[in-house]
Amino acid sequence: MSQVLLSTGSVARYSLLSLSIGLAIAGATPTWAQDKTTGQGDDSIALDALTVTGEAADRATTEGTESYTTGAMNTATRLDLSVRHTPQSVSVVTRQMMDDMALESITDVVNMTTGVSSKTIDSSRSGFSARGFDITNLQIDGVPTTWSSGWAAGETEMDTLIYDRIEIVRGASGLISGAGNPSAAINLVRKRADSREFRGFVSGSAGTWDRYQGSLDMSNALNESGTVRGRLVASYLQQDDSYIDLEKKQKSVLYGTLGFDLSHSTLLNIGASYQENNPEGSMWGGLPTWYSDGTRTDWSRSSTTAADWTEWSSRHTTYFVNVEHQFDSGARLYAAYSKSLNEGDLRLLYLSGAPDRNTGLGMNASPTWYDVEREQDNLDIYASLPFSAGGRDHEVTVGLMHSKQELVNDRRARLSVPAVGDFHAWDGSYPEPEWGPSTTYTTQDTEQLGGYAVARLSLADPLQLIIGSRISNWKTSGMKWDGSQYSFKHNQVLTPYAGLIYDINEQYSAYISYSDIFNPQDYQDSSGDYLDPLEGKNYEAGLKAEYLDGRLNASLAVFRIEQDNLAQPDVGQVVPGGVAQAYYPAQGTTSDGYEIELSGALTENWNLLMGWAQFSAKDAEGDYVNTRFPRRTANLFTTYQFDRLTLGGGLNWEDSNFTRANNPLGQAEKLEQDAYVLVNVMARYQVNEALSAQLNINNLLDKKYYSQIGFYSQHAFGAPRHGNLTVKYSF
Repeated sequence: MSQVLLSTGSVARYSLLSLSIGLAIAGATPTWAQDKTTGQGDDSIALDALTVTGEAADRATTEGTESYTTGAMNTATRLDLSVRHTPQSVSVVTRQMMDDMALESITDVVNMTTGVSSKTIDSSRSGFSARGFDITNLQIDGVPTTWSSGWAAGETEMDTLIYDRIEIVRGASGLISGAGNPSAAINLVRKRADSREFRGFVSGSAGTWDRYQGSLDMSNALNESGTVRGRLVASYLQQDDSYIDLEKKQKSVLYGTLGFDLSHSTLLNIGASYQENNPEGSMWGGLPTWYSDGTRTDWSRSSTTAADWTEWSSRHTTYFVNVEHQFDSGARLYAAYSKSLNEGDLRLLYLSGAPDRNTGLGMNASPTWYDVEREQDNLDIYASLPFSAGGRDHEVTVGLMHSKQELVNDRRARLSVPAVGDFHAWDGSYPEPEWGPSTTYTTQDTEQLGGYAVARLSLADPLQLIIGSRISNWKTSGMKWDGSQYSFKHNQVLTPYAGLIYDINEQYSAYISYSDIFNPQDYQDSSGDYLDPLEGKNYEAGLKAEYLDGRLNASLAVFRIEQDNLAQPDVGQVVPGGVAQAYYPAQGTTSDGYEIELSGALTENWNLLMGWAQFSAKDAEGDYVNTRFPRRTANLFTTYQFDRLTLGGGLNWEDSNFTRANNPLGQAEKLEQDAYVLVNVMARYQVNEALSAQLNINNLLDKKYYSQIGFYSQHAFGAPRHGNLTVKYSF
């Protein structure tokens, strides 16, 4: 009951803020539009735009630029650097990319990004990877937030509508993130209330499987001088059908933010966001891979193991405030606090085993009801100071980050477990069991405190050195499912970072970089002990280029990752007392590879995103690790504007991947997904200056493929061909 009250209170508080902002935006007098007619407002507008927070934010913002790249980013180092002068392999998914490709969730973005891929776990969870390792680090406005896919509450289904861009830094990002895998960091950068005129859009869409969605985004100045501004973003999705039997989806998104110019050089932003996912017929796990005689199954893409009462509902609420001040000297101070609450209401049914080929008998049912609550508080403070020494300009940034996360998983005991019966006749009518009272199942409290310093030093006209380090304290404690307590910590962990950039000429640069790896793990071995932290080193070198005054970026990166204690599935072993997969720590693991990307504008009417990535990850004995991740991937998407008509299309290709699992006869088998390609196309027609219609079709060739294979010896299928038509009115 406490969770329900908390959720209701969060929604009420957020709804009040959103309603207030929405009414203020809609009712605000459009003074700037009126001033334009008199010719007296233009000077005021120009002065205000120059006095807020400086140039870096404008260079980074992608909304309204129609660009496939950005002028600046700071996810890797906290320094505002161009893509070309960031000494790591990076990608920026701009607002225009998300609109053109209809990328509506973080998972959609990951699937279109160079060197990054996703695999579904079940109907409401996905896992991300890069360079052969899991991605466990999501950032919002640069502040890391972590989650465990085992207790997911909608993290990988977060909507992209409220974000200006998504910055992805591949490789180790320990300088800013602290603990984390050497895979990638995904930074979601929110839209801001920065408009002094009434502007925005409303849109409606309809798609395959009775999919309907409406969205709204509007901004305006809330006072005559424009020093107070508001923005409201909202969306509602209703999908009454799916390519998977029984599955339905419903999603609501609300986001409200206010911007205050406290002075000519001080900006305050406050806001809140809320997303609610209410799916029905949710699967937990996948489809059985074998019949009981050891032969392989062959299900249709619509097959399911869900019941008509199952759901993986989730709610994500965030409150934030940040302030930034620009000093006359050029120094900048930034401070932010955010609080996020993820809640999951997981009423699920897990089917395990292998059915008899003829009778369909032999499947086992495990109905479970979990209530998940993850609360995280974040504090982020940093200061940047430009200075001169030796006749050259330099910059230093120092910062402090603190995060505290509390995870509580409650479970209701099942009082009955009806038999599955003939799985061949499965239609989801499996009866919901009687449930007992809710009790605490597991808990986990994690706290991280980190301080860092990084400097950009101009050693010579063409040579820059970026050097820094972070020191972190990390601790976690909690209760396992059997009631036992655990606690471990790591203090004063040093994470160095270094990058050297050489400007070959005005277009081309070369770089090398280095970073340490440190990542505590919650994987357990077959004895129930937790694995030691993952440790290692990350090396990278590359070439980058800027063309057409920065409108087109190109990069080539080569990398090597060395690490110990990498968690690998111990096939056939489970954690004592349960069904969770047991892991062993692989030593001497290395990952080598390279990535190529080209993104931006080839001409005024032609945008392009193109990437290729490949790696080879092995342990000390030369055996491949993390084979479930594709070793080679390619992505392409391009659009060309013909007057009012814009046509676009592209493809996603990935090499084969596999896992090993034991069949019902106890024999080890290789479960493999062959290489495949997905083709996506779009067309947009600009009816007039305000009205447009856009059609997106994904998986145009209707390729049948596994979205995951081998997870708990099961598998799932990706979506067949589907389309969506969106009509948008901008004002």
